[in-house]
Amino acid sequence: MQRLLLDLAERSAWTGAQAALGLAVVELAEVPVWWAAPVALVLASAKSWVAGRLVGRSGTASTLPATKDPATPPGA
Repeated sequence: MQRLLLDLAERSAWTGAQAALGLAVVELAEVPVWWAAPVALVLASAKSWVAGRLVGRSGTASTLPATKDPATPPGA
């Protein structure tokens, strides 16, 4: 249960951060606010790429260590 709550918290925090950064970027660029959604999607893709290669469990977009990631099989 704790792994699931950690995963939920991680996903919620990243989603909020990506949305906030998307809004900040479009405000600074002085473009229409509807551009925030595509910018947030690009940020999500970049986060997934970085997490899958540098910090998280290989093959996932999680930034949690393997011991805390609910996608890690028991005993692995």
